[in-house]
Amino acid sequence: MSNLFAENISVRLGGAQILKEASIDLPAGKLVGLIGPNGAGKSTAVKAILGFVAVQQGRFRLDETDLAELPLQERAKKIAYMAQGAPVHWPLTVERTVELGRTPHMNPWQSISVKDATAVAASMKKADCIHLRDRLVTTLSGGERARVLLARTLAVGAGYILADEPIASLDPAHQLQVMECLKAEAKSGVGVMVVLHDLGYALRYCDKLILLYEGSVLAEGSPAEVLSPENLKRAFGVEVARWDDGATQYLVPHKMTQ
Repeated sequence: MSNLFAENISVRLGGAQILKEASIDLPAGKLVGLIGPNGAGKSTAVKAILGFVAVQQGRFRLDETDLAELPLQERAKKIAYMAQGAPVHWPLTVERTVELGRTPHMNPWQSISVKDATAVAASMKKADCIHLRDRLVTTLSGGERARVLLARTLAVGAGYILADEPIASLDPAHQLQVMECLKAEAKSGVGVMVVLHDLGYALRYCDKLILLYEGSVLAEGSPAEVLSPENLKRAFGVEVARWDDGATQYLVPHKMTQ
């Protein structure tokens, strides 16, 4: 199976050891949730895979290719990234902002093609922002802007998507919509990794979870395996209420243990 793999990654930032020999596997066609308490190294792990932070040790593979051997433009075609709370400073229209997702496929000064325009429109529809296409991104609410940035990520058409807390600023309806959208991308064959704090969404939508704790992988496997009472107590210091309505499982932290 095709996959994006980070092997034994260690990262030190500002004198602190953020990641300690952490291995992260993102298979194609799976929605993988990267979870853990604040400071566990989730965002750093994503940035390390993308090459945004230097690693002390470890290696990265995309399928059978060493990621370091891929030219930057090729890497950008294959791995799309949605940053956490990414700022938008330029007064571009929503449509033009989403078009930037097609940059890896274009030569300098090349006009957008019919194929690019089709990908952009489809991405805006998936992210429920096509009705905003003529608005300036600087006039949007935080939730609207997050959906536009999701559309830009989808417009890349990459085989792998890394999304850092994509639902953090959204209302409940759009949280569900974004998770459904990312789940659909995974079902279409894309490998999707999502940094999540909401354990309920992690349980409901993810095919696989990776639980980081103090910079290392504490647990990895199916949501049911990873979200065990023992793991949750150790990593988050909480007990949870879990129930099943026959169609969907729910998980809600309800008691601190430390």
